[in-house]
Amino acid sequence: MSQLLYRLGRRTAAHPFRTIAVWALLAAVVFALQGAVGNDPVNDYRVPGVESQEAADTLEARFPEFAGVTGRVVFHVDEGRIDDPANRAAVDEAVDRLATGADVTLVADPFDPDLPTVSPDGRTAFATVQYGVQTVQPEHYDDVVAAVEPARDAGVQAEVSGEIAWAAAEIEGQEAIGLAVALVVLLVAFGSIIAAGMPLATALVGVAVGLAGLGIMAGFADVPQESPVLAVMIGLGVGIDYALFVVTRFRQHLHEGMPVTEAAGRANATAGQAVLFAGTTVVIAIVGLVLAGLPAVTTMGLAVAITVVVAMAIAVTLLPALMGWAGERIDRFALHRRRATDAAHETLSGRWAHRVGRRPGRYATVALVGLLALAAPVLSLRVGFADDGNAPPDTTQRRAYDLTTAAYGPGVNGPLTVVVEGEPGGDAPQRVAGALAATEGVASVTPPVLNEDGDTAVLFAFPTTAPGDEATADLLGEVRAEVLPAAVEGTGATAQVTGGTAFFEDLSDRIADRLPLFIAAVVALSFVLLAVVFRSILVPLKAAVMNVLSIGAAYGVVVAIFQWGWGKDLIGLDETVPVNPFVPLIMFAILFGLSMDYEVFLLSRVREEWLRTGDSHTSVVDGLGVTARVITSAALIMISVFLGFVIGDDVLIKMFGVGLATAVLLDATVVRMVLVPATMALLGDANWWLPRWLDRVLPHLDLEGGPDVPAPAPAPAPAAAAGESLDLRQVVTVSTDGAAIEGGLDPAAPTTAATRLDAGDAGGAS
Repeated sequence: MSQLLYRLGRRTAAHPFRTIAVWALLAAVVFALQGAVGNDPVNDYRVPGVESQEAADTLEARFPEFAGVTGRVVFHVDEGRIDDPANRAAVDEAVDRLATGADVTLVADPFDPDLPTVSPDGRTAFATVQYGVQTVQPEHYDDVVAAVEPARDAGVQAEVSGEIAWAAAEIEGQEAIGLAVALVVLLVAFGSIIAAGMPLATALVGVAVGLAGLGIMAGFADVPQESPVLAVMIGLGVGIDYALFVVTRFRQHLHEGMPVTEAAGRANATAGQAVLFAGTTVVIAIVGLVLAGLPAVTTMGLAVAITVVVAMAIAVTLLPALMGWAGERIDRFALHRRRATDAAHETLSGRWAHRVGRRPGRYATVALVGLLALAAPVLSLRVGFADDGNAPPDTTQRRAYDLTTAAYGPGVNGPLTVVVEGEPGGDAPQRVAGALAATEGVASVTPPVLNEDGDTAVLFAFPTTAPGDEATADLLGEVRAEVLPAAVEGTGATAQVTGGTAFFEDLSDRIADRLPLFIAAVVALSFVLLAVVFRSILVPLKAAVMNVLSIGAAYGVVVAIFQWGWGKDLIGLDETVPVNPFVPLIMFAILFGLSMDYEVFLLSRVREEWLRTGDSHTSVVDGLGVTARVITSAALIMISVFLGFVIGDDVLIKMFGVGLATAVLLDATVVRMVLVPATMALLGDANWWLPRWLDRVLPHLDLEGGPDVPAPAPAPAPAAAAGESLDLRQVVTVSTDGAAIEGGLDPAAPTTAATRLDAGDAGGAS
């Protein structure tokens, strides 16, 4: 692999414009395909095998009028009554216009004498709008807004709730903020405008192509609406980080005196191979989301995987081409003068690692207690979905939620849809309605509505509590386990519960059941991959445990902010919400792969030093001292990108932003700077123990290029002028990894000894 990447890097650097042209052509093809077969994301959270999905499928087959999306328009007046003649005429006109909207199958008249929805105080009423499609688009919302305009002109407040309103909500993040911070970090790290601009440019290209690929996938599968923003978030983060690693290695080789193409080839063979390894780990972990058995989660993960794959491809093809085009000019327009590099053990991080290594038990204990304290809120984790009550106060769905809550109670915002199947003419629907009405926690029940064949009935039960309340979930469990089975006993009929509340509860339960299996699979995979790379048992075991700890701490922070409300105002959250069940699954997949990036980067250098010196303590100090600067820069970039998306209004995107940023912060500080050096100091040489039989079984993977990457020829020794003797201290020597350096040999050292290049990726002191 390293030989292939070496040749690829040299060739693309030697012919940059050819590579750029190929990428331009590839992007044009992808964009053309998106325009031809692509589609927009839609929310279709089907959960095969659960009761709510089975009941929904029954409605689709036997009662299609009630099978699609349901929305609601709430009418309200501050003075008088909603059924006053003038107000009623305005509402009637709006209802008539609603019925003409696209895909509308039914509009319930709020003044229907058999089922009126006028509130007890007479100031509020609502019309239920039933659609014949499973997902609604912004065009449906536009139809509703146009239909209620006459009522609003007449002084009647009209607000839209449910999926109709959410269809028009734009889910977006503030990626510009993250990019601005990333640019500052890159300028500080590189000190050059050209070098800093390359990671940003390639990351933006990767995101654009990745989003086009996502659009193509949306033409063949239902992709959740949050997917593009999540893909941009991850695509920018990994795209910039991957390019940072490769450009850092390229500049290092240039400063060592290598030709441009050689520097690009060797950077591709080393840092590029590490990028492919880390990115592949992310992709494999994300693809593992198929274990959840949820199409929506799988497609959301694949949407992210597309951008990661594109970022990987750009890092080892387009980026070397740009480096070849820039060449020695990569350091032009420098903002500060590059200072000499300190020895690894003299850097700030090197001195810190030395201190941790002297008292590893103390530092490991403090770090472990801190992570466990942050993770403690996970014990009260409650998964669920945000509803209209969690929307920003200035949105129409939030105003509709507040109006209905004040007029009817919170349960009206999340009714339980009960589907009863039985013989035509049977009394099962009436018995179910009576049993539900007598159940504690049920505020009211609508009369059953029969289909044309009379074998299927639909009725709605309104809880006394809000949709996201734990009491509502308890009521749903009681209705399913006790109330409905008793009501249909002996009738031969079946009764099932569906609707938004039941559906999201089933989805949450499915994810909670599959999460342990998914975590176990990802941890096992990471263990095997790290064992292959580092030829060790304890190193991958420690890495897996530490990753779980840092991710658990991130989960705890998410629970504390979103569920408990600690600091929620700082991120623009108006109400506390349960943790979206997608978050634990997708966060774990993404973070395990991202943490693998930093793990490989740090431990590969530690292992290299250990193989050279055999000194466990020194290898940790030198490894951390050399790599800390780049890891810190990469982490700052990733955190800034993730936090940029917290500013948006979408609660799910806020959760991902907070959770991912927290995990990366902990991973780059507590884990890499404290736990890794402390535990490695405690274990000493045992870190690198591997049974011989396992060493023979595991394949060999060298992320540092290995012997198959050609070493550059040694630079010629300076010729002695006539009458002069050659000073061996000025001989150009070759390091053990083949990088030519200038330096002097110690006069007291044997003349056969070669000075070893410290091939650190940091490019400077930390």
